Amino acid sequence: MAELTFTYGTMAAGKSTLALQLCWQLRESRSDVALWTFGDRSAEGMVTSRIGIEAAAEAVAPGESLEGPIAQLRARGVATLVVDEAQFATVGQVDELAVLVDEHGVDVHAFGLSADFLLNVFPASARLFAIADWCHELPLTSSCWCGQKGRCNARVVNGVVAREGSQFVTGDVADGAVHYQVLCRTHYRLGQLAPT
Repeated sequence: MAELTFTYGTMAAGKSTLALQLCWQLRESRSDVALWTFGDRSAEGMVTSRIGIEAAAEAVAPGESLEGPIAQLRARGVATLVVDEAQFATVGQVDELAVLVDEHGVDVHAFGLSADFLLNVFPASARLFAIADWCHELPLTSSCWCGQKGRCNARVVNGVVAREGSQFVTGDVADGAVHYQVLCRTHYRLGQLAPT
């Protein structure tokens, strides 16, 4: 019986690394595994990890119908689909992934963030929480600078925690005027990025 699973965590918790590891392990003994991304930081058809590993993937645009890509998967005899950056999908695309599982027997392993920089659950993640057969929070989590568990993905703009802006920003924004920092709930609320 095929299943839809959702593995989630904060930024830098290892979601893409785990997606790549799962894909690699499955492909060691099988040729029926596909890899998709809904918006990798490389802005290309790749899944990349901050630890330096990467693999070619089919880039799927948020909002586009999955009818064509799913037909291609079925024509190739794909039995397992690994999806990175699932939070950038639309609710409709998540529903299409569920149809892929239920009607075509393809296992789908989705990886992504649960909440955005304002601590609002991404619509696709909310849908995955509602309909996935299994939801798993990564056991490895990022820590706040204070040592507490990092639960909040803070968007930092010119050294200040942003409290407004677009929910969707893709690309590698690790450095520069806009970047992200994982904080505990207290320091996110206070907007404190380091010891005073």
